[in-house]
Amino acid sequence: MAAALLLSVCGAFAQTGTQKINKKNLVIKEWNTDANSKTRVLDHITTFNADGKKIEEIEYGQSGQKWRKRFEYDAAGKVSVEYVYDDRNRLDNYKKFEYNEFGRKKTQYTYSPKGKLKTIKVYEYIAEDA
Repeated sequence: MAAALLLSVCGAFAQTGTQKINKKNLVIKEWNTDANSKTRVLDHITTFNADGKKIEEIEYGQSGQKWRKRFEYDAAGKVSVEYVYDDRNRLDNYKKFEYNEFGRKKTQYTYSPKGKLKTIKVYEYIAEDA
């Protein structure tokens, strides 16, 4: 019965085109399995809120957490702040974003944990005719 359920879930995810995954309150866990030992190791966790927006992402390695990101959104539903934590779950940096009139990232400001501006990234969009 478990195999049938697994096949039906996999089939639903394999469909392309019209169906979207409902991300409201969803947690996605990604696992790596060693082909020889069959040992399963947690690789990645992505968590979505009640609005279906990604609020946290964690990547793991053999020794535990590699990094963690937490996301905040503005009134328009765009990521306004991204907090980046290190392998010890300490704030490493945070990024604030500005968007252009088309809703695309315009500028990214990266700050130290104490709020000192470290870098500014400017996004440029160039459309080329095919």
